[in-house]
Amino acid sequence: MSDHQMRLMNRRQFLAGTVAGASLIALHPYSARTAAGQVHLRIMETTDIHVHVFPYDYYSDRPVDTAGLARTAAHIADIRAEATNSLLLDNGDFLQGNPMGDYIAYERGMKEGDLHPVIAALNTIGLNAATIGNHEFNYGLDFLLKSMAGARFPVVLANIATGAGAGPRADRTLFRPYVILDRQMTDGAGQTHPIRVGVIGFTPPQVMNWDRKHLEGNVTARDIIETAHAWVPQIKEEGADIIIALSHSGIGAADHIEGMENASVPLAAVDGIDAVMTGHTHLVFPAPGFGGAGPVDAVKGTIHGKPAVMGGFWGSHLGVIDLLLERDGNAWHVVNTESESRPISRRNPDRSVTALVESEGTVLASVEADHAATLAYVRRAVGKTSAPLHSYFALVADDPSVQIVSNAQTWYIGQMMRGTPHEGLPILSAAAPFKAGGRGGPDYYTDVPAGDVAIRNVADLYLYPNTVRAVRVTGAQVKDWLERSAGMFNRITPGGVDQVLLNPDFPSYNFDVIDGVEYQIDLSQPSKYASGGGALANPGANRIVNLTFKGRPVQPDEEFIVATNNYRASGGGGFPGADGSTIVFEAPDTNRDVIVRYIVEQGTINPQADGNWTFHPMPGTTVLFDTGPRAVRYADAVPGVSLEPADEGPDGFARFRIAL
Repeated sequence: MSDHQMRLMNRRQFLAGTVAGASLIALHPYSARTAAGQVHLRIMETTDIHVHVFPYDYYSDRPVDTAGLARTAAHIADIRAEATNSLLLDNGDFLQGNPMGDYIAYERGMKEGDLHPVIAALNTIGLNAATIGNHEFNYGLDFLLKSMAGARFPVVLANIATGAGAGPRADRTLFRPYVILDRQMTDGAGQTHPIRVGVIGFTPPQVMNWDRKHLEGNVTARDIIETAHAWVPQIKEEGADIIIALSHSGIGAADHIEGMENASVPLAAVDGIDAVMTGHTHLVFPAPGFGGAGPVDAVKGTIHGKPAVMGGFWGSHLGVIDLLLERDGNAWHVVNTESESRPISRRNPDRSVTALVESEGTVLASVEADHAATLAYVRRAVGKTSAPLHSYFALVADDPSVQIVSNAQTWYIGQMMRGTPHEGLPILSAAAPFKAGGRGGPDYYTDVPAGDVAIRNVADLYLYPNTVRAVRVTGAQVKDWLERSAGMFNRITPGGVDQVLLNPDFPSYNFDVIDGVEYQIDLSQPSKYASGGGALANPGANRIVNLTFKGRPVQPDEEFIVATNNYRASGGGGFPGADGSTIVFEAPDTNRDVIVRYIVEQGTINPQADGNWTFHPMPGTTVLFDTGPRAVRYADAVPGVSLEPADEGPDGFARFRIAL
């Protein structure tokens, strides 16, 4: 039998976790070299799957090579075969995150006895235990409990309770706080030994804010570290030889802060925990981006000297921790560790993607019917729009394709700010047109007619899988944010005729429109900020004029909440007020998901642009603007702009003349 045939056989046996014939697979050194009384235990992690079972992007309605639990499953088969003993765990956020999750929640529903497709897939890969992520709560507790009823693996979560006691150990937890897995493991001499593996789970306590409408009055959340200090000694008392923490929490600050969201670093310091599986932030660990200072060692893959891993998101990686255990009397202790995250694809220098593994057929088959139903779901209407959603004039006037994004972001952040110190501050929304011609060509525009809106149309409205952020900024920062955005335009000479309007070096995704305030852009002024990185170029320039909020001038020191995305809020584009230091809310949801939820909840949306920004009048002055040829259908309904067709534009574009 060839190596290839043996790998295929091992893959067919992966459901049972067997390693028959593993001699033809390269064993990990721990398995190959263990002595009597030593065992090699490999712990594998999937995390943040977000219902991505098929390697398919439902928003763009096309296959992809960078995602899918079915591809990750092929890694599982091979990695099991490299080790004498293994466990497979999931670290949460599997029920929500793509249109298949929404289809099950909003369309098909979950009745008693139904099997959720992602649970079917997790059953298929032979999961040994899982914890609950924050997104498991997005559809409500009833949906969550009915979905988890189909799991053929234990589910653990220690810090969410349906009834709070005097301390964590007195709580009545929503799921069991931990489980002890009794395993027989083979040592280097071929002898089997019993080992008891404790697995405990945690989720961010911020779920009480993120999903308040589902959770308030039904459950309470405890601090992750407080909960760990309470339960880990009990797990030891019950005879666990080693303890694994399933931490649906990122690798954040080193020092513990009560209620912190990303608590995996102080969690690793808790005495008794031997390994930490992390997630939530959709990153990969170990990886150079985490640096090597302090308690986090990104080279060895350890936190406080203990092995840790984070396996990306959507099935992009499989996290792997290898433990070399040695028996000392009646106890086992960790002798050595290794950590890695194995990718399912490779990004090539030309930005193309090469798949490193093929999808596991049994996993695809487990959700095939729901995949087909999801395709039908994304291709039909989930709501209606009373006006066309197009971006042909998004760079010269308030635009419906940007308006709907702003409406959805404002709606969402309004809910998220309730009960926070920022409640009551005015909420603005910053959004930019992503498909607005340029180097994308004359067909690179959003164009959804009035009527039905399908989920796949959302990809046209919002191209990127960004997540929502909120920043707290002053009126002065709002003005400078808009000054940076106004770099989209060339300086225009008053009285000049047919001057070129757009700066070709300024990308449309940096042309933020801020909804909730009203303003004009004075094109006679130079741009205050340089096109590239946003360096201050003309300190005295003031392109943004007549900036008002509810009819009154915006004051430099008054404060606002601005809804935006993670890229912008963290410094992307070099916008004043958005450098990472002003972030007050990091949402667990993508901007796309928020738009879909908004459309579903509204039923019929009205994205008609409200004309909150215009160009400052320049009598006797005209400029030229190029857009897609189909723009002519909407040219008569553009608010605040006087348009007329001009000569034919270059490279298939249509050219319009604007009288300022």
